[in-house]
Amino acid sequence: MTGKHSREKGKRGEREAARALTEVLGLPARRGQQYDGTEGKDVVTVPGLHVEVKRVESLRLYPAVEQAKRDAADGEVPIVLHRKNEREWLLIVPLASVPPLIERVSNGATLLPDGSG
Repeated sequence: MTGKHSREKGKRGEREAARALTEVLGLPARRGQQYDGTEGKDVVTVPGLHVEVKRVESLRLYPAVEQAKRDAADGEVPIVLHRKNEREWLLIVPLASVPPLIERVSNGATLLPDGSG
């Protein structure tokens, strides 16, 4: 896969993941670069979550989780959303992060950084 094709697939995956999060959680989510124009968060949603999107056929699970942890700001819950072709989205989160994840999603009525929500 060429670099440009890979980047385009990544963008499509991020948009798909944002739509899936919005549908499942009932809370706004959007592609991160689309939101603020910077590299960083793949998907912007509930404050306090760091979403790493992996739209690949073969996921290297632990490196993906480590990347999410590394890229998450202090206090953010690192999560990985993964989907391969013809499959459903999977949410991958370290077990110790489940309680703060539930708390962030439960408090999801708080505003997104752009004032929507």
